[in-house]
Amino acid sequence: MKTQSAIFAAAALSLACSTRSHAADPAVPDFLKEIVLNAAPPLTKEQRAGLAVYQLNNSMFNIYDNSLAIYQKNIRARVPLIMGLFSGKGGRFILYRPGQEPLEAPSVPPIYPAAKSVGHCAMATYACVAPYIANSKEDHSWMPLMKTYRQEVQTAKEAIVDLGIKPEEQALLQDTLNQVVAFMDTCLKNGGYTYDEVEAYARGVEPNAEKLIAVASSAQVGHWFQVLTEWKKLLGDEWSHTYALVNSIYVTRQNNILFSVLVQFMGVEAINDRLLMLETTDFQTTPELMMQAFARIVSDRALGKVFFNNDRLMDYELLGFGGRAAIEKEMANLGKKAVLPPLVPFNSTEWPWKIDPKSGTGPKSFDDLHKLGLLKP
Repeated sequence: MKTQSAIFAAAALSLACSTRSHAADPAVPDFLKEIVLNAAPPLTKEQRAGLAVYQLNNSMFNIYDNSLAIYQKNIRARVPLIMGLFSGKGGRFILYRPGQEPLEAPSVPPIYPAAKSVGHCAMATYACVAPYIANSKEDHSWMPLMKTYRQEVQTAKEAIVDLGIKPEEQALLQDTLNQVVAFMDTCLKNGGYTYDEVEAYARGVEPNAEKLIAVASSAQVGHWFQVLTEWKKLLGDEWSHTYALVNSIYVTRQNNILFSVLVQFMGVEAINDRLLMLETTDFQTTPELMMQAFARIVSDRALGKVFFNNDRLMDYELLGFGGRAAIEKEMANLGKKAVLPPLVPFNSTEWPWKIDPKSGTGPKSFDDLHKLGLLKP
């Protein structure tokens, strides 16, 4: 029997064949033959059947979207929610309370974006020269970009005195930018650079980079501790059933500061329960997209309880359970052991990755659900 992919491939092939056959149709003038498509041959029964069945999956999304809009409205009316969104200025925290307008927290103090920006400047200068290390004296493509950035660095250096930060913080920013400028000027004067010179610059500015990280993170963490302390008092008894969301991309998952701060206030038991890390493809996302993802998670948990008698099963890719068995079988056929993460309880509180079977209790597979009597034998 043909697979679904084979059915669709056959349909596409029939369509492609029809485009090649139009040249023989005398009803189509020559000047239209490149843009007019003759009617494709009728689909076979098997192709029609495949399309009809797969349409159920396509239509599912329309039904889900309709339900999701209702769920979002109901959640906003009943569930307190804190949303932490990554931003270049130290993050955004928004408090949603039932029946009230969202409350957005004040921004992180100015030393955070200043320290982060200067630290990134040092690395951006490296990125400016790195592609040309092998032939920097012959290929001067790096020069225009460096000259432009050099002027921006100078403007920033002159503006630092007007920042509302401590004198020692100003001195750190100035010293770092002085090193950046010195390296740039040397490169431009010599009309090139070597790898050893680039490495010497990077290693020379690295101690300041560590100091900038410490200054920025201290300001960021201290600020959000203060905000969450106030919000916890504001919510009172509602805190115990407040949800919290944080977005993350791959590189920020392990040391996600916003999530880590929230854990201190909500406790380990809230991880993956009321405190959720939502993976995004970009550093920044929108509250609307976060709310949609949250509503889907909460509604899917209800669906999981109705279908599978477990409200956390839907936090996992359902096909993945069958996929594990299939992968293990295929690898066994090859005489090898499958490389797969261990099964963990559905209610695991581990983060950032769920890989420790001891991180939670209860079922961790369909087999467990059946053995525990939560699903039919």
